[in-house]
Amino acid sequence: MREIIANRLKELRKERGLTQNQVAICCDITEKAYQNYELMTREPKVEILSRIADFFEVSLDYLTGRTDQRK
Repeated sequence: MREIIANRLKELRKERGLTQNQVAICCDITEKAYQNYELMTREPKVEILSRIADFFEVSLDYLTGRTDQRK
């Protein structure tokens, strides 16, 4: 699941032309934490993953790979 989350986070961020730091600020986490999620060295807690999903306007199921439907 870590790989799916990482790939989808990168894809969503790049689609919007954002830096890792910009996403981190908007989701109230550190840039290093966000980098770790994209690098697959850590998995975000559900609370943080929920904030990221809200920011990107996608479902948690999409971020975790349970569906390919963004909403």
